[in-house]
Amino acid sequence: MEDSTVKDLKAGLLGRLIQQTDEDYNEARKVYNGMIDKHPRMIARCEDVADVVFAVNYARENNMLVAIKGGGHNGAGLGMCDDGLVIDLSRLDSVRVDPDRKTARVEGGCTWRKVDHATHTFGLAVPSGIISSTGVGGLTLGGGIGYLSRRYGLTIDNLLEAEMVLANGSFVRASESENADLFWAIRGGGGNFGVVTSFLFKLHPVSIDYAGPTLWEMDHVKQVMQWYREFILKAPRELNGFFAFVQVPPVEPFPKEHHLKILGGIIWCYTGPLDKGAQVLKEIKNQLPPPAVDLTGPIPHPALQSMFDALYPAGQQWYWKADFVEKLSDEAIDLHIAHGRNLPSMGSSMHLYPINGAVHDVKSDATAWSYRDANWAEVIVGVDADPANRQKITDWTREYYDALHPYCSEGAYINFMMEEGDERIRATYRGNYDKLAKIKRKYDPDNLFRVNQNIKPAMA
Repeated sequence: MEDSTVKDLKAGLLGRLIQQTDEDYNEARKVYNGMIDKHPRMIARCEDVADVVFAVNYARENNMLVAIKGGGHNGAGLGMCDDGLVIDLSRLDSVRVDPDRKTARVEGGCTWRKVDHATHTFGLAVPSGIISSTGVGGLTLGGGIGYLSRRYGLTIDNLLEAEMVLANGSFVRASESENADLFWAIRGGGGNFGVVTSFLFKLHPVSIDYAGPTLWEMDHVKQVMQWYREFILKAPRELNGFFAFVQVPPVEPFPKEHHLKILGGIIWCYTGPLDKGAQVLKEIKNQLPPPAVDLTGPIPHPALQSMFDALYPAGQQWYWKADFVEKLSDEAIDLHIAHGRNLPSMGSSMHLYPINGAVHDVKSDATAWSYRDANWAEVIVGVDADPANRQKITDWTREYYDALHPYCSEGAYINFMMEEGDERIRATYRGNYDKLAKIKRKYDPDNLFRVNQNIKPAMA
């Protein structure tokens, strides 16, 4: 590529073109997972949709590898690439709430922190994840699991419309009434089909939750997990709780006697009438051994959404493995406990997110997300700030995953996956894969958007 073409790109952008010789290049190429160390040739930090169109056209015309960076949270670092062009959406970060229609128009570079702040003013929320620094785009396009899933469904179940730039540079809307096949595909199909520059979400009345962690000593965890596997499948939809193993942080408000202990527990979120929250949680605790730590209570929804942000700052080493789970057998519980007892670092964990309730109301072929029959999304993560511990956390995660995978489904939540190959992606989409491949051929026949959990275009 001649220097003149780079000058054309730089001149055609309202935003900045960051190159390898720029002082802030190394900062600009960082993503959330410190294990990722990719070196793009250029980063186009777009100011508006016109910049996105220009950058997409440039990448296509110059046969460049292209990656799309929203929040940069993807575990595999798929918002970054080597020796290609990164289209950075971080400047496209506006949120516009319509409290009368109960909708929010959110630009593609936003993080959930900004969305939660804007919607909370009106006592409303979008179902999303559990870390507020997560990007809206990546989480949504992969499905969107979080505290509100059992009551209001996945994030994609609350998506009304998306505005997109396609591989040919055209700007389109995708909804039930416009480009309906594209709308079907982006609800779980990841970033395969174009650059989403804005989302229109349906909002729900959520303001103050009764929520927080309840943690038990490891000797009680088998009893808790056996109770949990039955309870959460029949619990009222306004109650969510995901199971986790944690090493207790040595900070307040955790009791000093439990600092750095490995405990197992449930992080609750009750969104029913606030005056009933304490009673609901009390009735639950009466069925279980006394907890070592109980920090449940009233909490604003944005505060719950950001509760774990300080424990997981950007730049730590992350290694992820994941599966969908239909049943939690006694044998699987024993294996969970055996590996959970040996968390290799304070940030490392295993989470079981319930995805029943409202998630099951949608048919498996109604959106690209195919695992509507699963009851949990399991993720095992090795996390450590020190790069010297990279192999240690990777080995622990893989060993844990290898032990539990025989008790799980073949597919996994794509937002929890590293780069695991075509077979794994096919298993994740099951019967929806062939339809996705045909839609990919229609909207991105040359697979320009391939730095993702890639769905290859179907053969003509």
